Amino acid sequence: MTTAIAIKDLTKTYANGFEALKGISLEVEQGDFFALLGPNGAGKSTTIGVLSTLVKKSGGIVEIFGKNVDSHVYETKLDLGVVPQEINFSQFERVKDIVMTQAGYYGMPRSLAAERCEKYLRKLDLWDKRNDRSRTLSGGMKRRLMIARALVHEPKLLILDEPTAGVDIELRRSMWEFLTELNESGTTIILTTHYLEEAEQLCRNIAIIDHGRIVENTSMRALLKALDKQTYIVELATPIESLPNWGDAPVSATLIDAHSFEITVAATLTMSGLFKLFLDRSIQVSALRSKSNRLEQLFLSRLDNARGESADV
Repeated sequence: MTTAIAIKDLTKTYANGFEALKGISLEVEQGDFFALLGPNGAGKSTTIGVLSTLVKKSGGIVEIFGKNVDSHVYETKLDLGVVPQEINFSQFERVKDIVMTQAGYYGMPRSLAAERCEKYLRKLDLWDKRNDRSRTLSGGMKRRLMIARALVHEPKLLILDEPTAGVDIELRRSMWEFLTELNESGTTIILTTHYLEEAEQLCRNIAIIDHGRIVENTSMRALLKALDKQTYIVELATPIESLPNWGDAPVSATLIDAHSFEITVAATLTMSGLFKLFLDRSIQVSALRSKSNRLEQLFLSRLDNARGESADV
């Protein structure tokens, strides 16, 4: 399979001496939907900056579809679309003009640019706003406009840096559907996000970066399989005064109040097994929900492990 991105021993040290990237190596296959996760300041935006040639690397090799970003700047830019964290278009330009201007940067004929502009503004439900000044758009509309702008030249690789930050739940879900459709049509997507359920929902592979180093690089499926326990909040149909004895079942629980309790369950216990425990102890459940996202638990666990190992060195 063709490699969309190949990064080897990438380093970046800024003028003030801050070492943002400490020799990271990473590969993303063509057609993948890839999550690049990490806390603020971990090195995600610096990595994206190097890929888009907006940040000059200190060392290492970076290739996009087999082309070195240093020696093939123009070709790699044609293959790449970037949606940054910050809104970075003129607030006084019309929506349509923002997308058309971007097409012009890639030398597209005006007729083709107009066709693509309409295509992506319609797909992102912005066509009715095409003649409005961008400053009149809502925050979610501005996010979608940046995606339309990044796609107008139809790049093979799309990088999304926090694309749904500040976007309401309904709009976020519609963006998920659009991005899934885009990926299924063949576009390779790299996503950074702090909404970890977003990464779990959309992405097939994942890398976690912390303090300029890759601390995890695996498939989403393999990572989630590593979760050895899950914590739920149980809402009760009938109040209880105390929790029962769970016997030798692989669970531990804490009473929150008469109407709810928190229970931590080993991964070996199936959901049907858990409900049998409740039934055998006459616990009437009205609702059951995860205390936190599964990926969130693993994400925090991997960061803690990596930082512990770093402290021991």
